[in-house]
Amino acid sequence: MNVLTGVRTFSHSVQFKFAITFLVLIAGLMVMLNTYPTIVSRDLVFNTKQASLQSQASVMSSALSAPDELTSDTVLEVMELLDLRSLTRVIVTDKSARILYDTARLDPSVGRYAMFSEVRRALKREIVCYSVYDGIAFMTCEAMPIRNNGSTVGAVYLYEFDSAQAELISNIQKNLRNITLILSVAAIILMFIFSRALTARITALAKATRIVSEGDYDHQIEISGNDELSELGREFNSLTQRLKNTEEMRRRFVSDASHELKTPLASIRLLSDSILNSENMDTETMRDFVTDIGNEAERLQRTTEKLLSLSKMDSGIGSVHEKVDMRRVAEKTLHLLVPLAKEYHVTISTELQRGCFINGSEDLVYRIIFNLAENAIKYNMPGGLVKILLFSESQHVVLVVEDTGIGIPDEDIPHIFSRFYRVDKARSRDAGGSGLGLSIVYDAVRLHSGEISVEKREGGGSRFIVRFPACSDISGDRHSES
Repeated sequence: MNVLTGVRTFSHSVQFKFAITFLVLIAGLMVMLNTYPTIVSRDLVFNTKQASLQSQASVMSSALSAPDELTSDTVLEVMELLDLRSLTRVIVTDKSARILYDTARLDPSVGRYAMFSEVRRALKREIVCYSVYDGIAFMTCEAMPIRNNGSTVGAVYLYEFDSAQAELISNIQKNLRNITLILSVAAIILMFIFSRALTARITALAKATRIVSEGDYDHQIEISGNDELSELGREFNSLTQRLKNTEEMRRRFVSDASHELKTPLASIRLLSDSILNSENMDTETMRDFVTDIGNEAERLQRTTEKLLSLSKMDSGIGSVHEKVDMRRVAEKTLHLLVPLAKEYHVTISTELQRGCFINGSEDLVYRIIFNLAENAIKYNMPGGLVKILLFSESQHVVLVVEDTGIGIPDEDIPHIFSRFYRVDKARSRDAGGSGLGLSIVYDAVRLHSGEISVEKREGGGSRFIVRFPACSDISGDRHSES
């Protein structure tokens, strides 16, 4: 049963299909090598012999056309002047097909009638010429009429039996057959070697794929050469590395998400247990505990909403593309942040150009502007400034959010868009940050085929620059307000 399964598996393998294809190709080439040279050689001999016999028959016919009537004596006189050594048999007949001359040594037919169809056709003014090769000898026949003053007075029949050239062609065939056999054996051996080497690399790649599919993302395959399979191997190694990084990010995300959700839940539980276990808690203390529980619940809600937003963006949910007026969305969003700016004693300055349209989701654009502006307010200095710029540039709509706040250290800039990453962890928690806001911004910008970058601002603070592909080239006047 195992042997049958192995045979069945091999018959469906790439190596088997490659071998069959190669063998069919080799067989076709070998058949061609054996037949084509033989056919060409045979046809060459046919043409040569037919041309030679036709030339000799023409000479004989011309020489015998002088007498008004053919007789054995007149034919004999003419034929003795010609060289007939290359011909196996020569027959000359009169107009009634009676044989006047015959070179056959064993049974000359002089005086008899020629019953050959070729002679009968020649007497009807046809020229008959053909060759036959039976593998042993070449047999060539030529029959031509003898004409005098427009009438047929007889016929010439030539026949040649040549075994020497047939033997030469037979030897060529044998040599070709031997060469073909040697080449076929060599080709089959090379085919198995190369197919084995080729399929071994494919098998190694399939095995590596199974290993990676089982969760071993550290597995890499050895690369040698610069062919397509080598390129496929390099892409595979690159893919496994990306899978490894994605898996690490997923685990870190789950761990961070669990921690972020666990912290407010633990605080809520601790505060609620304190209320339950305290029999004589005064009203003021209980009010403070309940307020803290509410704050932690709000923090938990914000984190949950941000996680849900990230999940939706990862799956592409909600990314409906429509024409979005960036200026209108920015004005609505910033209007909601005015109370927060007053609470942190921060001034918001806007410079919004009209006619900035993009294709995208108004809800995601709102999240981008809101999160960037909210961070600029929360991580600013008292009396600081947040400046929002919106304008068209070439084929893009550019959104700039800059602040006069604490800024971002150089070593943290490459990581600020990572999920749950905080620059100042202590201050982030005090400000209610979860480390998800910039991740949401990054994913939302990416869904709009845009780009986002961050740089230090002269004089302190940070500047976030977002570029979106513009929906149209509509431009307008710049609008400013403070």
